[in-house]
Amino acid sequence: MKKNVVLRVARPTNDLEATVRFYRDGLGLDELARFENHDGFDGVMLGKAGEAHHFEFTHAHYHDAGRAPTQDNLVVFYLPDSDDWQASIARMKAHDYQPVPSFNPYWDKARRDL
Repeated sequence: MKKNVVLRVARPTNDLEATVRFYRDGLGLDELARFENHDGFDGVMLGKAGEAHHFEFTHAHYHDAGRAPTQDNLVVFYLPDSDDWQASIARMKAHDYQPVPSFNPYWDKARRDL
């Protein structure tokens, strides 16, 4: 049974395909839907099929999305299963994404060993 979406996190980007590669290929989310040139916007929805939440990343033609407002502008994923966590880390590294130090030192102290 399909759940109704109750949370959509929408974010603009200047490089839609790089963002999709990070969240879909690196993080392992599913590509749920995609649209092109809808009133000057392209976009993609990423999440887990059947779940009630997902991301929508958009690119507005001829518009600079800008940068996040601060270095502490985060989306935090909790993967409580150790095997899932390690598989996610390995998948990210396999796609050439490497850990970086956090602006807020709490996250580096709280994160599991990579």
